[in-house]
Amino acid sequence: MKKSTGLLMVAGLTLLGACGTGNTEGSGDVESAADKAEVIVGLDDTFVPMGFRDDAGELTGFDVDLATALFELTDTEVQFQPIDWAMKESELDNGSIDMIWNGYTVTAEREEKVLFSDTYMKSYQILVTKKDSGIDSFAAMDDKILGVQEGSSGYNVFNEQPEVLKDIVKDNEATLYASFNEAFIDLEAGRIEGLLIDSVYAEYYLTQTEKMDQFNLIDSSFEEEDYAVGVRKNDEQMAEKINVGFQELLENGTFEEISEEWFGENVFPQ
Repeated sequence: MKKSTGLLMVAGLTLLGACGTGNTEGSGDVESAADKAEVIVGLDDTFVPMGFRDDAGELTGFDVDLATALFELTDTEVQFQPIDWAMKESELDNGSIDMIWNGYTVTAEREEKVLFSDTYMKSYQILVTKKDSGIDSFAAMDDKILGVQEGSSGYNVFNEQPEVLKDIVKDNEATLYASFNEAFIDLEAGRIEGLLIDSVYAEYYLTQTEKMDQFNLIDSSFEEEDYAVGVRKNDEQMAEKINVGFQELLENGTFEEISEEWFGENVFPQ
């Protein structure tokens, strides 16, 4: 990963995962955002490297750059609105934002609440442990303390597939955190012994903080996850506008350029 953005101050941020859930009843009450001159993107402004604040306090990230480029294609202004990630579907439903775009994982539960764009990136859940802990597999988490970000897709699969971790960890439950940053602090301090987390977050965070050699990144048996943009359930026009924009960015090389800048490779699913 090539792009460094002053993440030495990242420990001072409240780094929230990009994977919560919420309620979205009554989405038919808000009109389509497709024809608006300005759209509002709801995001977690602490989820590296998708959308976060750099050391100057400016919003940056792969998703921020990608959304900006996509809406430039139609001369649409874009405003990025930091939101409580646990309330994101409610924010979308009541019209305070027009879309959720920040490492937002597609799940069956969420598909009942929002309409997703095409997938533009893949991620997966991994287990992170300290190298000096001796924990180098999921099985080694037997009777150990696990941390998970509250409302994350990791917490969803933890509960949906209990045989992988839930049935073996201490008290058959996870310690929940509002942010991955808080969880990493506790992992380093030994207050938890493993952390279930999005691979894209863990790899970027540990690379930028130069701590990769201190931790094990253990692949899981959980299915690969799709990142997509979530719009209101009835807003097919907005979803189509985003999908058309993705294709244009792929064709003109902008998607690959942004991807190379942040990840050193083209992350669009082939």
